[in-house]
Amino acid sequence: MASALLIAGLLLSACNVNAVDFESARIEINDMTLQVEFAQTFEQRAQGLMFRKTLCESCGMLFEFDPEKQASMWMKNTFVPLDVAFIDRNGVITDIKPLQPQDLTSVGASKVVKYALEMNQGWFAKHGVHVGDQLIVNPSR
Repeated sequence: MASALLIAGLLLSACNVNAVDFESARIEINDMTLQVEFAQTFEQRAQGLMFRKTLCESCGMLFEFDPEKQASMWMKNTFVPLDVAFIDRNGVITDIKPLQPQDLTSVGASKVVKYALEMNQGWFAKHGVHVGDQLIVNPSR
């Protein structure tokens, strides 16, 4: 029994919050500049904002898709309500959609996109960011 509990504990710790490190990117939109976490590898995109209990007011995560694709997101193990903006190769926002905590429903872009930007739910509306607005991405590589 003790062995089974030890193995279960090790498996759970393997899913630790800080299992993946992220780069950062500077984004500019509607006269605002933000520094966000940048998920550009498969492992980073898979981890995303999972296991976070909070997210600061103007914090977020930018996901890069290479090659571009008709991306979709879900909220497995994600506890913070988010909005996702899907962004094409020209930096134009194609969609902004709400994401609910722990919801396993896949929420997808309406077109092929290069990026997805997750921010706190309501952030885009609060800052007057809409579909059709253009975003400039400056990765810190």
